[in-house]
This record gives sequence, C-alpha cells and structure tokens, in this order.
Amino acid sequence: PAPAGRIASVSGVPGDPSTYYLGSASGGLWKSTDGGQTFIPIFDDQKVAAIGSIAVADADPNIVWVGTGEPWVIRYSDVMGDGVYKSTDAGKTWTHMGLVETGRISRVLVHPTDPNTVYVCAQGHLTGPQNERGIYKSTNGGADWTMVLHVDRNTSCSGMDIDRSNPNVLIAGTWQVEQHTWGQFSGGPGSGVFISRDGGAKWTKATAGLPKSPVGKIDVSIAQSDTKRMYALIQTADQGSLWRSDDAGHTWKVVSWDRSLIGRAGYYIRLAVNPRNPDDVFVMSSSLHRSQDGGKNFSGNGGQFPFTQGQASCGDCHDVWIDPKDPARYALVDDGGGAINTKQGIVRIRIPNGQMYHVHVDNRVPYWIYSNRQDDGTMRGPMTVSEETGNGRLAPGSTMMQPPQGTGRGGRGGGGSSFGGGRGGNPLQWQPDIGGCESGFTIPDPTNADVVYASCYGNKVTRWDARTGTARSIEPWMVSPDSPPNETKYRCHWTSPMAIDPFDTKNVLYGCQMILKTGNGGQSWTELSPDLSTKDTSKIVSNGGIVGDNLGQYNGSVVWSIEYSKIQRGLIWAGTNDGKFWYTKDGGTTWTDVTGNVKDLPSWSAFNQIWPSTFDPATVYAAVSLHLMDDRKPYIYKSSDFGATWRKVTGDIPTGHPLDYVLSMSGNPNRKGMLFAGTGRAFYYSLDDGAHWTRFKEGLPPAPVSWITVEPRFHDVVLSTYGRGLFILPNITLLEQTGQTAPQVAGVKVFEPAPVFRLARDVFRQFGRPHFTFYLPTAPAGPIDVRVTDAAGKLVKTWQVAGHEGWNGVDWDLRYDAPTLVALKTTPPENPYIWEERRFEGTDTRRITHWGITPQTGIPMAAPGRYRVMFTIDGTPYTQPFEVLKDPAVGATVEDLRFSTQTQIRIRDDISETSRLVNQLEIWRRQIEDQVKANAGKKDVLRVLNDLNTAMLDVELKLVSRSEMLSDDKYFPEAYKVYMNLIWLSGGVGMGASDEAGSIDYRPTDTQMEVLGVIENELAAAKAGFETLQALTLPAFNKRMAGKAAVR
Repeated sequence: PAPAGRIASVSGVPGDPSTYYLGSASGGLWKSTDGGQTFIPIFDDQKVAAIGSIAVADADPNIVWVGTGEPWVIRYSDVMGDGVYKSTDAGKTWTHMGLVETGRISRVLVHPTDPNTVYVCAQGHLTGPQNERGIYKSTNGGADWTMVLHVDRNTSCSGMDIDRSNPNVLIAGTWQVEQHTWGQFSGGPGSGVFISRDGGAKWTKATAGLPKSPVGKIDVSIAQSDTKRMYALIQTADQGSLWRSDDAGHTWKVVSWDRSLIGRAGYYIRLAVNPRNPDDVFVMSSSLHRSQDGGKNFSGNGGQFPFTQGQASCGDCHDVWIDPKDPARYALVDDGGGAINTKQGIVRIRIPNGQMYHVHVDNRVPYWIYSNRQDDGTMRGPMTVSEETGNGRLAPGSTMMQPPQGTGRGGRGGGGSSFGGGRGGNPLQWQPDIGGCESGFTIPDPTNADVVYASCYGNKVTRWDARTGTARSIEPWMVSPDSPPNETKYRCHWTSPMAIDPFDTKNVLYGCQMILKTGNGGQSWTELSPDLSTKDTSKIVSNGGIVGDNLGQYNGSVVWSIEYSKIQRGLIWAGTNDGKFWYTKDGGTTWTDVTGNVKDLPSWSAFNQIWPSTFDPATVYAAVSLHLMDDRKPYIYKSSDFGATWRKVTGDIPTGHPLDYVLSMSGNPNRKGMLFAGTGRAFYYSLDDGAHWTRFKEGLPPAPVSWITVEPRFHDVVLSTYGRGLFILPNITLLEQTGQTAPQVAGVKVFEPAPVFRLARDVFRQFGRPHFTFYLPTAPAGPIDVRVTDAAGKLVKTWQVAGHEGWNGVDWDLRYDAPTLVALKTTPPENPYIWEERRFEGTDTRRITHWGITPQTGIPMAAPGRYRVMFTIDGTPYTQPFEVLKDPAVGATVEDLRFSTQTQIRIRDDISETSRLVNQLEIWRRQIEDQVKANAGKKDVLRVLNDLNTAMLDVELKLVSRSEMLSDDKYFPEAYKVYMNLIWLSGGVGMGASDEAGSIDYRPTDTQMEVLGVIENELAAAKAGFETLQALTLPAFNKRMAGKAAVR
C-alpha cells in the first residue's frame, strides 16, 4: 500500500463525532467509527473505486448514498464510475441503484425528512456528447430515476444544494465541458446557475447580475441559517469569482474577484457555507479559502484574515463537510488526505490510497520496487516491506511487514530511522524523493540500482544517485510546465515515458513528440527519432478552455510508451497517444511505421504499455486505450512478424462496464503465452496467449491497474494501481505450470515450487510467500502434515497446516525445527513463591528467560541446495523437489553456508540434549519436592531425599545456573553455564540474538568453533554425571528408601 493519495469527497453524521466517510478519488470508500483515528475500506467488493460524492440521510443515518466517478477532472488518468450505490446499514452492505452511464457524480442530495427522495448531480463521461448529463431525481429510494434538468448533451451538472428548511428549493450549477486525449475544454453557453422552487419539476436559469457567457465550472451553496442567502462560485476568464444572492436567487452580485478561488477549475471549484452563519464561507481550491464577511474578503491558509472557528487546513483541497449541529467540527479532504477540526484539536487523515503511475523493479536480491505517486513524488522500497498505512487499517495478511510509524521519511540517501538495518547503511524501509516528481516514470539502472532516472511534467528529467542522495536535473531542453504544447520545442506529456537499454545501460530514452537519447547520464541529448506522432495541429492546442491550464496533462500527439527488446540489441518499440506505432532495429537510425498494418485500430489510440516478447524478437504486444475518445472497450494487440500483421488478443475480457478499458499489460518472461492485463477496475491473466482471460481479484481492490511488471527470478507480478498503491502477486509458479486454460485440476495436485532465495540476514524478514502451492478437490478430513527434507533425505522441518477446497498456499521461512528448550518445574529456594506470580498462572513449567534471547535463537537456517517437500493429505503423501538459492549479495560460498547450517544444527542438537538432561532432572527433583512435603517430620526419609536432590542439583548446575532458574531476564549475578552459552553461541553463529549480530551469512569463525568444542566438553562431563545418577545413584536411593515408612 501507499498512503497519502487524493480524497475527493467526505461526509460525517450530524451530531456524531465518531463517524466519518471518505470517498477516495480512485481508492474506494473508507469509514471511521473512532473520530477519524482509523479508517477501514468498506467498498472494495464493488465494481468501482472512484467515489465522487457521499450523502448521509438526515432522517436516518443508516442510509448512505455514494455517487461514483471522480468529479475533479484534470488529467488522462482521472477515473469514471458506474452510477450510484445505496446502503441501509451504515455501509455494511451496498446495492447498486443504477445510473451506470452518468460517468462522474458531483453531488448526491437526500431530502432532509424523506430519505426516499434523492437528487443526483451527474457530469457524465465528458468524452463526448451524452444524454446522461444533468440532474436526476428519485422518489422511491432509487428504484426509479427521472432526469429533471438536462441543459444539452455537452453540459454537465457540477454543483447542487437544497434548502433544508424548504426542500422544494434547489439550486444547481451546470458546466459545459469536454475531455479528450489532447485536452480538456471548460466553458460555453451551457454553463449557468439554475434554480427550482418545486422540487425539481421546473428550473429557471438565473441571469440577473451573473456573468455573461461563456463561463466554466460552477458550484453553488445555500446558507441554511438564512436560505435567502445563496452563493455561486463561477469559473470566468475576467468577470469575477464569487457571486452572492440575498433574495433567494432572484438577483446576484459579484462579491469577490479573487482569482485564487477559481484557479484550475476542473480540479477544484467547491463551495460550502457554515450552516449556522451565512457569512462564513468555505472555498476549496489549491488551499482552503475562508470568508467571514459574506465572501468579500478571504484568507488562505495562514492568511491575514483569521479563522474564528478552527484551524484545520488543506492543500489542493477538494471537499468539506460541516456538522450542522456543531459547525466548529468540520472535515476537509485534499490531495494528500485530510483533516478533521474538533474542539479537542485536529485529527490528520492519511489512508493507503496512493495513485501510482508506473512500477519498475531492480535486479537486486531481494528486488526493490520503484514508482511515482500522484500528489507526492518518487519512491523506492524493498519487496519485503510495506509502507506504513497511516490512519488506514487493512485486513490482516494484506500487507507485508511495515516500518514503525513516526520514524520519519529519512534524509540524504534514504537515511533516517533504521528498520531492521539494510545493506550499506540504508534502512530497510521505503525511500522517498529519489528524483523526478509525482508524475512520470522512475526507472533504476539495470546494472546499478544506485542510479535512478525519472521523468516529470514540464519536460523535467532527473538522474538520482543513492551514494550522494542527490538528484541532478538533466532535462533535454528548457522546463516548460506552463507552455501550450504548440509553443514548445519538445512537446512532453505529464507522464513522459522513459526506457533504459538492457545491452548498454548508458543509453537512456525519453519521449516527447520524438524520442530523445542520452548516452552520458544526461550531460547531452540527441534526437533519436523524428516526430513519431500524427502531427495533427488541430489537436496540438492550449488546454483548459476559457482559462488556459498547460501542465501537460492533456498534451496530444506525443510518444506515450517506449520499450527496448531484452533479447535483440538495437530493437526499440514506441507508441504514441494519437494512434501511431513504430519500431527500429538499428538503435534508432531508421524507424518503421507499422500503424497501417493494424486494420481495426481506431484513430487516437493511446499505446499505454508495450511488452516486447522475451522469446521471439519479432513478437510484440501492446495495450491500447481509447477511454478519452468515448470508447471504453478493451484493446490488446499482438504481432509476431515485426508489425507486418496484427491480431487482437483481448479474448473474453469483459466489455460491458465503463471501466473495462485496458491500461496495462505484460507477458511472463518465464512462460510463453502467459499474459497479464490491467483495466480500469480489474487485473486479469491469460494462459493461452490472450484467447481466454481470468480475473484475479483476491486481495486486490477495484482500482485502475496502471502498470504491470513481472520479476522473473522470484516469479512475482508487481502492479501499480491508480488509487490503492502497489501490490505484489507473489510466486506465480502455480499458474506457470498449468495448461492453456485457467487451472482446472481433477484431483489433488502439488505444484513444483519456484526456486527460493535465501536472503541475507538483514533483509530476511520476508512477508509470507506461498512457496508451496497445491490444489484440493475437497477439504481434507484433518490437518495436513508438511515435511521438508534435504538432498540426503534428512529431516529439516515438520509442521501441520489446515487445507481447504481449491487452491492452497503454504509458506516456509527456511528455518529448521526448533530445539527443545529447558522447562523448569522446581521451586527455587531464592523465590519460594515463584509459582504464585501471574506470569506462571495455569502452567507447571517455566522458561529460562534472558533479554538477549530472541525467537530465532537456536533455530538453524537452511543452506542453499536441493530439498524436497512432502504433503501428507488424508494419509497419502505428495512430494515435489525444489531448490534454495544463495543471495548473490552474500560473499560466502555455498560450501561456507552449508558448513554454517551444519554447525547450527549441531548447536541446536546440543541445546536439545542439554534441555533433555535438565528437564529430566527437573522432573525428578519436582517429585522429590512433592515427597518432601508428603513426608514432613520423617527425618530419616527427608535425609535420603535431600541427599538425592543435592546429587541431582550438582549435575543440573553444570548445565544451568542458580540465577537462571529464577526466570528473570535481567538478573546477572553469575557466569553462564552450558545451556545459556549454547543459546548465545547459536545466536552468534546463526540469526543473532539481541546485541549479538549473528553470522548467518558467513562461515563460523575459528573462535566460534573452538568455543563450541569447549562447551560440548562441558556438556559431555555433565552428561556423564547424569548417567552416573541414572545408573548408580538412583538405584542406591531406591535401596535406602525400601525399608523406610515413606509416602511415595
């Protein structure tokens, strides 16, 4: 997961400070029942993750409405929805209530006293003329809908409010807007303010005092404490920003010309009024603007005009909810999360809803993951660790190990608070700010992960060096984030692609309208290709409509994807966002346009992701999207002859949902014909080269799958989602070993495991990986026995797992069976009341404890080599061989590691033998304690018992000390004996123990082996004493007791 993504909508429950709902822009619906301290996702089982509006019914807070589709329209990757959903149990269950083609819903309003009356303010798809734009009304709880306001097929509803004292009065803002691959164009005669005074049956366009056409996006609000007071926030070029009516909308006047209130209107324009103060106005824009004089003057965050109620603020703000019963309690949401203002203080919100553009991996073991997060920046982190999830709480097992919260984001080179200790001093946690910015690509050098290239909007490119922790600007021409695309030398997109030559990693490519190349780390650039686009000048225009907005989000006719072949030097494939596809076989000297060979390729097809086959250089696949061209069908193409002929391989990927367009795809370099595809709401795999597809959804929310990377050594699929962060589908060997169709197995089958890397100690803390996979046609009658043996057939580990019908996964941590530990049963004279301590309640044994003993102490780690796993299922054994591989970063040889494992086993067995002796002595001595109590007053009997106890204790104290018998982990009065010396030595040779670093990745030192010999000699001496007890002392004791009247 990745925290701190955009939240588009928010709602609370009036008078209930514990309950809040968050609508993520493309990461689902989240709920808090503890005042915003934690949030959980409550919408992940639905078909869409973009939440545009939330409404809780005043008359019944169990009724919650959600309008889907993000209303903040600013870039190619914004996500549509599929209508409205309703819950009647406060979000536990949901019912889809229709309006599938409404695209994006700006507002849902529920009648204040009749929860069956509902209004929906719909923007539509925006990508073409559409009848579904406008306002809908239902009077039967959503069973039926009637469109009550429809201006025209090009005009949306962008804002709406209702008079809660007279619900027949509604006000709406409409917005004429269109969105295409090459631009978003806001404004036109359809935009306006409309008022209804009869519950939406008739609407009147307000004009008196309002700006002249063309205007753009509009939001509206009614002051509920004085409903004659209405406000309209209107995007204009030069006519003002905020209008107010004091006569219920009959006449209007401009009250503010502050352009910061309406900047980047597609992304902002949200207005709210304090329900108890008609002069207290909130405007959500690039920051929170608040007026307390009826809109005449506004303060930004920290501005001169102070807030009188609360201090919560936001940046890139999108929505606000104000409690009508206590307006000092309000919630704000923005690009990074949000804040809740309460009388007790501010509650910050960060949930794992990161909008990730792409994902790449490096060649380390374990591999690291690289990505860009919208509204945040670049980052990288190890496959073994999840980012912390902020306030978000996800289901157990859905994340990997997380670093401690509050450790900071690190300093130069990713330093800062350490977590587990990584190699080279870097902490084992995610590193932010590795060059680049929120958008674009972040790609490590395949041969040197310390070097990372990243692209960014505005023609910005960086080269980051982990050794210095600094990024260098290496853009090929002047930075141009505000320039119209027809006025720049290089026309580069918000997410300009990059690629690195696998045969010569000095060659780095960057895509604008042509491909640029550097061979010297960005010191200089050359134009590797001509303009590869259609060069359609009618589409290479300024973005924004009535007000320009040229950050590159909609630049058309640009290179959209670039990929090198990994098997043929000099072979490069490139696709544009206006439907052109090219390749070069000579590293860029000559380019061949193969677009015309794709017979059914629609114009303005965006080539999102290309996968050059790793089996055949002539074969290439491409994921194509046309969702901004009003075509939401899936497109994936394949050519096997360098683009001379093509065929679609979308097979049976669903086509009926607005989010079924394909954003990403990849092949599997380990298995020919195995493909992966990501759509606007789902992830699929194919085992037959695209003829048939199967959705894989376990653990994956319905967020857009923006990029797919396959890591071949670990057999992992790594996904970036635009709304829920990064995901790993680990160890897909099960799928790789199946046939041409989705896995269908008649009987029990255990699949051959993939090779398992034995990672270095500092990074071994892996998340659970299903190393072993098997299929059960029915649930087993009892537990399944799992047995791992080495190449010689010697036992490594045994354990039991529960099986269930279907596919099963079992993890192994590469550790052997643990040693037997000491279990004390006697009462130490120094603490005769030890068994009354609560820690020993309900047990008749206790451990020897020490602060330096960690859970892995004494447990051997498997060495690289061949192994075999056996599952015994209902009495029948099933076996498969597998291999454990050495971490390439470990300097020791395989033979060194095998000797280490043999030594660890030797120490473990010594610990077990020591424990066997001590535990038997403890059993005997506990029996003596019981007999002493039973024979109180019988001096002759007690003398014999005490003599035996003394003899046994003499042997036991050669193995453990008196102080250790007190089970006090911080009591250090005397030297260790055999048992504790073995424990510490096991840590030194093995995985470590508290302050003992361990040497699991090295051959044991000569000193360690010498120490082991000394301890084993001491153990042998104690064992000899034990055997004397058993052979001579115990029979002598029984003889002495035979003639005594003792209670036995």
